[in-house]
Amino acid sequence: MKCRKNLWFQGAALLLIAITVLLAPGAVAQSKYKTLHRFKGGADGEFMYAGLVFDQKGNLYGATTEGGAGGKGTVFKLAPNADGSWTESVLYSFRGGTDGNTPYASLIFDQKGNLYGTTGHGGTGDNGTAFTLTPNADRSWTESVLYRFLGGKDGALPGASLIMDPAGNLYGTTIYGNGGNSGRCLSGECGVVFELTPNADGTWTESLLYRFRGGKDGGNPEAGLIFDEAGNLYGTTSDLGGNCGTGCGVVFELTRQTDGSWVESVLHGFSGRDGDEPAASLIFDAAGNLYGTTVVGGDLSLCNGGGGCGVVFKLAPNSNGKWTETVLHRFLARPGSLPYAGLVFDASGNLYGTTFGDIRSTLGSVFEITP
Repeated sequence: MKCRKNLWFQGAALLLIAITVLLAPGAVAQSKYKTLHRFKGGADGEFMYAGLVFDQKGNLYGATTEGGAGGKGTVFKLAPNADGSWTESVLYSFRGGTDGNTPYASLIFDQKGNLYGTTGHGGTGDNGTAFTLTPNADRSWTESVLYRFLGGKDGALPGASLIMDPAGNLYGTTIYGNGGNSGRCLSGECGVVFELTPNADGTWTESLLYRFRGGKDGGNPEAGLIFDEAGNLYGTTSDLGGNCGTGCGVVFELTRQTDGSWVESVLHGFSGRDGDEPAASLIFDAAGNLYGTTVVGGDLSLCNGGGGCGVVFKLAPNSNGKWTETVLHRFLARPGSLPYAGLVFDASGNLYGTTFGDIRSTLGSVFEITP
């Protein structure tokens, strides 16, 4: 059985926010670890899947999946104090009705300082929402629901962060929705890629850019999207496509056509030893190569009943329009396994990331990969 990410229970250990400061590249012994805030549960929020985002003043913003005044999750702010401590304030507590509940993903800012995010549940039929938080003059924040997903062909359970283009349009994915093929996709639904466009009257209109069919095109995208310089979209699906069992997932590109439609191209289908179940967003390097992780796959004699402990991979574009995958690292049971999250570069081109761990042999790790 695949090591499926459990969006409801896997965050049980994430009870604090911490920051690690690297004083010199590779100088692990010199690193300092500091806890900025410990969530107490209840009104201040509890359990986090999402990462953090800074504003221009150095404040941190994030979301908890549970807790808050309504018990359905919060959006919070951490402000640094002169003495080195940090103060948390809850900007919004989800009520669990039409306003949404259970935000899994990180937030983003627009140029005006408004926050945007998604909730995996709530809204219409418990299919999730896209929302914005707008700051007020009295330092309170007002939530507005931009779109309530309808399920079915419309999409359901947006579990990833949004991205915004220069015109202010939002793009994202839903794990479920669109019907799909009940014999292949999770819960019979394969997921969608969507765009949200702002209207002059303040409402937003959803357009479906692509509905996954559950074949070689992949299915059930858990990760968000990224743009290239030409405005094409890139992402991953955690299931289907590929060449193992019911499919190990794919890396895909969506290209806008002159008539406004979008066409999907599968850049790579995973086969097991080269990776299985990509669940995180991709990143580009300056040369246009793509980098990412898969949760399992790799050395198929290890982890998850022989499903592999995960890999870090690179995809390089070729002159013929195809892409070549290189596995940069196959994880072992120790010191790390199951990388659910994506990667970041430093200025020297080294890659950094995290592994979740498999509970039995490791409880997670932070790693560096040096070319």
